[in-house]
Amino acid sequence: MDKRVIFAVAGSGKTTRIIDELDLERRVLLVTYTENNYAHLRLKILQKFGHFPQNITLRTYFTFLHSFCFRPLLQMTLRTKGVNFSMPPATTSRIPATNNARFIDGSGRLYHNRIAKLLDVKKCVPEIVGRVERYFDRVFVDEVQDFAGHDFNLLLDLCGAKTDVLLVGDFYQHTFDTSRDGPVNKRLHDSIEEYENRFAAKRIVIDKQSLQTSRRCSKSVCDFIREQLHIDIHSHRDRLTAVSVVDNAAEAAALYRDPNVVKLFYDRHAKYGCYSQNWGASKGMDHFDNVCVVLNETSWKQLHKGTLHELAPKTRNKLYVACSRARGDLFLVHDALFKKSCA
Repeated sequence: MDKRVIFAVAGSGKTTRIIDELDLERRVLLVTYTENNYAHLRLKILQKFGHFPQNITLRTYFTFLHSFCFRPLLQMTLRTKGVNFSMPPATTSRIPATNNARFIDGSGRLYHNRIAKLLDVKKCVPEIVGRVERYFDRVFVDEVQDFAGHDFNLLLDLCGAKTDVLLVGDFYQHTFDTSRDGPVNKRLHDSIEEYENRFAAKRIVIDKQSLQTSRRCSKSVCDFIREQLHIDIHSHRDRLTAVSVVDNAAEAAALYRDPNVVKLFYDRHAKYGCYSQNWGASKGMDHFDNVCVVLNETSWKQLHKGTLHELAPKTRNKLYVACSRARGDLFLVHDALFKKSCA
């Protein structure tokens, strides 16, 4: 069985690699975390085959976890009533793992961040692995860097199934977690070397060559990301585009009004009233040409000092996602200039 994890860079063709692996013969389970990635994968599958093949099962992670893993094995016993996506009260952490109250709220809903652990406590994992082997020949996981907490442990267990396994992701695009639960895998993403070791320990082949150049970003944008964020990304071609730091009010106002340039904000993009999205939420979006990344006072100062790489890791990763959406020109603007435009 071929089991490998491909560490890619932004725009290198992660989705294309997965879609190229699909055919009409082998039964495939394809799992991703975000709704954006689910929609993007579904569209690409439809474009390839002209219909959605019966041998391909595409699921968001929590749909897979609840409907394929939990319900067939524990629903009749526990009689739960869906999933609670809020964090459980801190007091539940003191409840023994043998007590169902640690995993199920007062309304009978499963705490989302402990479903994987509940399956382990109830000794269901071997049965889940067996179900995967029974129904699928290959397991693909997109955006693998988003798996965290107990979910990452379950993912590694599922990699032991007697199927081909292909995991694809970009360590530095880790902007979301499937879930968190106290100290469980809390430091999972602190070091790329340690992260890789977790897969290697399960005898999963580490592939750091296949998807190491960006087909989306120009050499100019890749150079900016490498120099400012210290993330090793190179362009597939020597194409040059503009990378502009905008500090002129008139130019900023023109960008604000331009419906063809998406404005990417750290958060609360809707309040600005323009064509926009948040940095992290733009992950998986591949249709932008020119991109305007909006910086707050702190990141604006760090841009000019050349210390954007010192941002908190999650913030740096979100900024990397935002900058790497650009197929064409990249503009960087202080949010104060946009606040004036939308006032």
